[in-house]
Amino acid sequence: MIKIFGFLFDKDTWQEVQGSLKKNTLRSILTMVGVWWGILLLIGLLGSARGIENNFNVLFEDFATNSVFIGGGKTSMPFKGYEEGRPVILRLDDVKKVEENIEGVELVVPRIMGNAVLSRKTFSGSFNTTGDFPILNEVAKPDLTSGRFINQSDIDERKKVGVISEDVYKQLFEKDEDPIGKIISISNTNFKVIGVFKVVNFGGPQLDVHIPFTTFQQLYNRGDRIDWMMITGKPENDINQVEADVKLLLKNLKKVNPNDNRAFFGFNLGDRFSQFTGFLKGMQFLTWFVGIATLIAGVFAIGSILLITVKERTKEIGIRRALGATPIMIKRQIIVESVTLALMAGFIGIISGGVILMLINNAMLNSNEPWMRNPSVSISMVFLSLLIVVILGTLIGLIPANKATSVKPIDALREE
Repeated sequence: MIKIFGFLFDKDTWQEVQGSLKKNTLRSILTMVGVWWGILLLIGLLGSARGIENNFNVLFEDFATNSVFIGGGKTSMPFKGYEEGRPVILRLDDVKKVEENIEGVELVVPRIMGNAVLSRKTFSGSFNTTGDFPILNEVAKPDLTSGRFINQSDIDERKKVGVISEDVYKQLFEKDEDPIGKIISISNTNFKVIGVFKVVNFGGPQLDVHIPFTTFQQLYNRGDRIDWMMITGKPENDINQVEADVKLLLKNLKKVNPNDNRAFFGFNLGDRFSQFTGFLKGMQFLTWFVGIATLIAGVFAIGSILLITVKERTKEIGIRRALGATPIMIKRQIIVESVTLALMAGFIGIISGGVILMLINNAMLNSNEPWMRNPSVSISMVFLSLLIVVILGTLIGLIPANKATSVKPIDALREE
């Protein structure tokens, strides 16, 4: 191995490479632009994809990804004497039946929602208010910035307490004012603020205020009716199958036509996560495709320039052949020059790509709503990109190398 690659440690080899690059400095720099740009794209796009994924994971780290929301709508088909257009009402008893009869269900969280006018002093606004149980913390834990969430004592005693979103806080309170313990009015009833949370929008309605489920029932006279239930499947079960089984059970309970797809609305969080994961994989594939395609274009430019260089050095090559240089010695020198140009461009591309990712990260840290976090690439990706550069540089270097050794020494010496 040392004998095969010993020329790489030969001082003359690198002096010749240095001399060749210095002789055509501008040409060498322009040649490296393609490879530099390809590596820059590869590092930049892969790092950005990782940053988007990191941000998504942070936003939804407290959500049970294998969850589905199911609520009652209106029937679109007549069934067993019932006309179409009949409202389908879900009740607390339905939650128990789902828990007892559907295999693969881990948790079922009933929820009710209404629109309420919130006011404080001279500030007011209309916001979505939900009645919730503490169990919500186990499947969709709100990202609290201060205070606490609803507990069992709030439920048992029907306390008039609320957890508000940052949007509500900004509209009802002065900047930097501490809202915890302050009183706000919800539908003309005083509530104490016990917490503030960040809003995470995953495609459903934006929820602005959480109050105890029992308090909501009493305030709006809702009885045992619920608007929807959030169902979390066990890790080993397919959430799509769980959703289908739950809807079929509810259709039987509510006397709905089995083929009626409008009687219940559903929002499958697991599907959304799968779609996003697919998007990230597609983005990574596109990144590799664009990056490698640009790298190939860049190394072809290196090969073209080296062909010109070989043509200019025909007489020099002829003299070296006449003095005893073998074809393999000529070839490996040209290949070393090709790989050196590609590696130099690759290192510059990695450094500049890293700088760009650092600038993006700093910008995101100073943003109120960052859409990516810690954009970065792994060391293995960096080494893989460099390996691709070396392989492409070697392959493209074979073209001018073969050209250099195809001319007979006597013909080369006749070149002017």
